[in-house]
Amino acid sequence: MNATYQVLITGANRGIGLEFVRQYARDGWKVIACCRDLMQATDLQQLVKAYPNIQACALDVADFAAIEALASVLRDVKIDVLINNAGVYPHSNPEAADIGDWLHAFKVNSMAPFKMATAFMPNIAGSQLRKLVTLSSKMGSLDDNTSGGSYIYRSSKVAANMVMKSLSIDLRPYGIAVAVLHPGWVQTEMGGPDALIDAEASVSGLRQVIADLSLANSGQFIAYDGQVINW
Repeated sequence: MNATYQVLITGANRGIGLEFVRQYARDGWKVIACCRDLMQATDLQQLVKAYPNIQACALDVADFAAIEALASVLRDVKIDVLINNAGVYPHSNPEAADIGDWLHAFKVNSMAPFKMATAFMPNIAGSQLRKLVTLSSKMGSLDDNTSGGSYIYRSSKVAANMVMKSLSIDLRPYGIAVAVLHPGWVQTEMGGPDALIDAEASVSGLRQVIADLSLANSGQFIAYDGQVINW
């Protein structure tokens, strides 16, 4: 892969985000790996030592001033692919749905991807590939909801999906292709040990979806196996 391509990944310290960093770095991409606490991100630090093409940056996506500050630092950097991966999953049910957790979930899962997109839009528009993706979930699909529950997570992902759908329209004049991605049920800290696939398989599939993303299929909700998901 062309080493001049550059990807920015949020939530890069564990799980799917860390696997994105590993695979893109292995294939020669320049990787900007962002996470809240670099001191605690020991697995990411190991990858930084192994791959000189990884740049680790501290970023709490819930801190919009920090997003603006990082965008200012990186203002001259072309970003071919921006991956909004950072997210939270507060548990909720009809008896317990904490309003504070709900507000935080909307800020991290729905508002932060929009802030990242607008802050780094010039970086993406000036790149070769011009791609913007956000990790969502089938749990954010109204069509797929047959089990109920997870009110906070589901609603925040529905909102994220709508944000990305609108961005796919508004960023088209800049040549930026946008997609919402479903990683599958993955064996991560969030997905748990009983999940169906591991992070390596999920990210391999997601990377192929990103590679196939263009203005022709911009604005879709796509699973790691390439299947289009109903909203």
